[in-house]
Amino acid sequence: MKVLNLRCANGHGFEGWFASDDDFMDQNGRALIECPLCADRIVTRLPSAPRLNLSGAQAPAQQANETTAVAMPDMQAAWLQAVRHVIASTEDVGERFAEEARRIHYGEGPQRGIRGKATPQQRLELLEEGIEVVSMPLPRGLDGPVQ
Repeated sequence: MKVLNLRCANGHGFEGWFASDDDFMDQNGRALIECPLCADRIVTRLPSAPRLNLSGAQAPAQQANETTAVAMPDMQAAWLQAVRHVIASTEDVGERFAEEARRIHYGEGPQRGIRGKATPQQRLELLEEGIEVVSMPLPRGLDGPVQ
């Protein structure tokens, strides 16, 4: 089993586990690998080198990069926590998002937080009507249980 460091086109870093380098290349070539944060399927493998840490001491380069390495996972964890909060506190109305947002805005439906899918044109029309919407990409993996 190979654990590879990967990065999507939006700069999110994550790990992928593959049977071999060929397995990674095959899956990536068929766009089967996606970023767990933004679902981007343009994924590149980051360079990595095997390293044995026998003494427990950190290499100087590792010490210099330690601050940078901590910031990104913290940001990703905070973003995932925010996404989970949105999912837990809103109703998924799917493709009916624009219709439901209008019903709520004009008092024809119960006040509640909703989420769903809307085209860029639908979002623009809602904003022109004075209905505030926020675009937030939700990873597909969060549709079900999160590991």
